[in-house]
Amino acid sequence: MEIKPIKNEKDYTKALEEIERVFDAKPNTPEGDYLDVLSTLVEKYEDEHYPIEAPDAVEALQYFMESRGLSRTDLEEYIGGSGRVSEVLRRKRGLSLSMIRKLHFELGVPAEALLKKVRTKA
Repeated sequence: MEIKPIKNEKDYTKALEEIERVFDAKPNTPEGDYLDVLSTLVEKYEDEHYPIEAPDAVEALQYFMESRGLSRTDLEEYIGGSGRVSEVLRRKRGLSLSMIRKLHFELGVPAEALLKKVRTKA
């Protein structure tokens, strides 16, 4: 059970295989500690080599709508008429500060998610 840094894809693949082998290790045992340290090394490697970009405001809003069963019509009260909602969701119009405040304070959408710059379509 040798622990060493993950420096390349070969090391990464070996580490994943090793994690699979000891996955059912009990916590607070030598094998459980080994799994914990190895998982931490894999997580660090993945963060550096396979970063997951945070969603932009539109993606966050779409996720919020889907997870709460909301429709575009439900957003009209917070964003404006159906045309304005459509423009925001199609990335043709950004969210104004007033829209962000309403979505956050009245609907409960996290403000941090709404403040992320929208990736525009070309």
